[in-house]
Amino acid sequence: MAVPLHLGIRAHDFGRLPLPELLERLNRYRFPHVQLAVHKSFPESVPAMTGLSPGTAAYFGEAFRQAGIRIAVLGCYVNIVDSDPAKRALALNAFCTHLRLARDFGASLVGTETGSVGNGYTPDNFTEEAFQQVVTSVRAMVAEAERFGVTVGIEAGLNHPLHTAQLAHRLLGLVPSNNLQIILDCANLMTVDNYRRQDAVIAEALELLGDRIAVLHLKDFTVRDGQIEIVPAGRGLLHFAPLLHYMKYKRPHIQGILESTPEEDVLESADFLRRLYDEA
Repeated sequence: MAVPLHLGIRAHDFGRLPLPELLERLNRYRFPHVQLAVHKSFPESVPAMTGLSPGTAAYFGEAFRQAGIRIAVLGCYVNIVDSDPAKRALALNAFCTHLRLARDFGASLVGTETGSVGNGYTPDNFTEEAFQQVVTSVRAMVAEAERFGVTVGIEAGLNHPLHTAQLAHRLLGLVPSNNLQIILDCANLMTVDNYRRQDAVIAEALELLGDRIAVLHLKDFTVRDGQIEIVPAGRGLLHFAPLLHYMKYKRPHIQGILESTPEEDVLESADFLRRLYDEA
């Protein structure tokens, strides 16, 4: 029997909906799992990122479980390299709160990108000092994850201190714990300088990160006015075939998550990926 494609979506790509309506739409579009950043989808339930309670986690976890939808990634996107020590400590505290409550949500993976040492883009993100701050923060996050038997998922992002597969691989070597895994988003690895040789970039990422990839984010990109622009899957230039081949034959049943996909594009992007997967 052929291994099915396990395709989900970020909950907040549907906007802020009442919980029953969100669950109905996830089932309507045949998404058996989701990435939930509860503070983005339900801000009234999370007045402070560090204010999550076991009751909040149990409430959402039970609702998703009863709807037959798994929370594949508990999203907690915070700036773990903020140059302000107080703000960085607050971000790490928020992330560790999510780690402690992940099991109550029914999740085992809490995910984030690394953020920025400045206010938005800065070339300082590409320094060794910025990378070492990533290592320091991730070590603290992983230590907490190990205590609670859950996993930290780190995602490389364009213009972040962690922005290449090589740096992600280096991070895995410096924080040698199986409680640290990678969320791979190949659109995030594309630049105006490398996208024309994207097959090599994607192949290197899959080779370097291998079975340390926990989840794949699936979105697309195009180039406009000399800049990378993110678009829904199937609307841009990304070569998805090697990613879907990896999902089907190298890591059967690994979960993929649509990202940056407005609801009006969900059916088209999902059908595009399912068709490519069947052809792989």
